[in-house]
Amino acid sequence: MIQLNDISGPQDIRKCTVPELRELAGELRERILQTVSVNGGHLASSLGAVELAIALHYVFQTPYDKLIWDVGHQGYPHKLLTGRAKQFHTLRKRGGLSGFLKRTESEYDVFGAGHAGTSISAALGLALARDVKKESYRCVAVIGDGSLTCGLPFEALNHAGHTGTDLLVVLNDNEMSISENVGALAKYLNTLVQSRFYNRSKEEAYALVRRAPAGDKIIRLVHRLEESTKGLIVPSVFFEDLGFRYVGPVDGHNLEELIKTLQRIRDWRGPVLLHTITQKGKGYKVAEQDAVFWHSPPTFEVSTGEYKKSGAITYTHVYGKTLVELAEADKRVVAITAAMATGTGLVEFSERFPERFFDVGIAEGHAVTFAAGLAIEGLRPFVTIYSTFLQRAFDSIVHDVALQKLPVIFAMDRAGFVGFDGPTHHGMLDIAYLRIIPNMVVMAPK
Repeated sequence: MIQLNDISGPQDIRKCTVPELRELAGELRERILQTVSVNGGHLASSLGAVELAIALHYVFQTPYDKLIWDVGHQGYPHKLLTGRAKQFHTLRKRGGLSGFLKRTESEYDVFGAGHAGTSISAALGLALARDVKKESYRCVAVIGDGSLTCGLPFEALNHAGHTGTDLLVVLNDNEMSISENVGALAKYLNTLVQSRFYNRSKEEAYALVRRAPAGDKIIRLVHRLEESTKGLIVPSVFFEDLGFRYVGPVDGHNLEELIKTLQRIRDWRGPVLLHTITQKGKGYKVAEQDAVFWHSPPTFEVSTGEYKKSGAITYTHVYGKTLVELAEADKRVVAITAAMATGTGLVEFSERFPERFFDVGIAEGHAVTFAAGLAIEGLRPFVTIYSTFLQRAFDSIVHDVALQKLPVIFAMDRAGFVGFDGPTHHGMLDIAYLRIIPNMVVMAPK
């Protein structure tokens, strides 16, 4: 059994048996728990992605094959498997490992990340660059279901389906947001469709038919028949209509199933989406029970789950209380968040005024333009977003709010230097990019 500190790279785990990989998964979780309990960090997502990280590095020839992780919340097991175990205690420390993916840190960190929704676009860029250069490496994007609330991934899926290039998107779904296939026949069809023999045979048959008169018409007819037959048994999948071959759902904690599935689909041609089901906080009971809090907890005692509560009153707390008071006095007040109700202090508001609270998901541009629509009808929207994320909505602020002189209030949390999360999360640019916008008043508390 290989020890975690002895892993210099994924080539070491490719020598392991599946039982040995299961033991390694336990060691990874223990190391993540011990480190995050002291340093802080993104816990629940990384605990849920352990087997997925192992399987991907086991099957694909990284770093030759390109593995792109969305956001980086699920990136800790990836760091541990790519020769950084001995430095992992420096996570989020000055001069230590970044809490996110960083190209200057490792050749395995193919694309820097910190904000949601970028992985598929980046992976598609790498894939098409591969095609232009006539190279043969594989490209894999790993994205969580939460990131699919961004618009950017759908723009990338649409483009990838149009190009038809070889690309694997792994959907790490920890909320069961897409329905499972049902029935024994559906399971059989998925197994058949995953078969390398099936796919090779189909491609060869298509190539043969194409050479015949009206070959393309015959292929389109056969494809429609295949899809309609599958649709009688397997629930319709959105991704198929975008040009992706859909595989799954697969148990994201079953290493044997994950590895076999990845090996089957590794050499498929064209865009493929593998849907895996995982559990945030897997292996740590308190995190499994409350994945929202344990997404990024304060320092804590691993054995008990107890954490030190800060006695200081934060700006976030004051803002949340004040907004509730404003809403009590003015029925026009509404609150908008982009999937960050807890982090931006809006939990009490959401409980007190559920009909005036809107969580739009990780969709900052939509949040701003949505607020503009509310303002046109006389409401007073408070768009409450981390400073670093509001910059993603710059055009919406200018075009949809400022030019129309609409009364929208932007409350930016985590402004300025934020420390441990690093440069992807510093709110250093807000004053600079907001003060140049006509009709904008910029204020900061003292």
